[in-house]
Amino acid sequence: MWRFILFLILNFGALFLGSLLMGNPADNTWYQQQDLAPWTPPGWVFGAAWFTIMLLFAIFLSKVLRKTSRKTEFWTLLSIHYVLNIAWNPLFFKWHWVGTALLVLALLWIVVLLLWVRFRKAAGWTGWLLLPYLVWLVLAFSLNAFVV
Repeated sequence: MWRFILFLILNFGALFLGSLLMGNPADNTWYQQQDLAPWTPPGWVFGAAWFTIMLLFAIFLSKVLRKTSRKTEFWTLLSIHYVLNIAWNPLFFKWHWVGTALLVLALLWIVVLLLWVRFRKAAGWTGWLLLPYLVWLVLAFSLNAFVV
């Protein structure tokens, strides 16, 4: 149980830090002036999606940490994941480096996929809990690419 709580804190802490670094999109005139993709979901969907994804991700991570013997590789990939996840927010919303943000999303997708590939045996059935995250990152990539 302590692993699950640890990853809830880390996951939601990363989301919180990323949100601090991006500012409030509702007050962001640059973002509001962008030609957004027609498939851009309403704002509330982003919060609901990230809440669900980070909850499922915590379940996956806690199972992997309990079962894997490759802890250094696990923590390395997870650390890279957090850096990329947090970095996207200011790159896109604050500095408007939308091309760089797109690259960060592609790398983030690769890292999440690597977490699944490298640790799917340790994860067991919880490996499937990464599927919503991977799908969401594809959607995010498409939305970011539309702005580019």
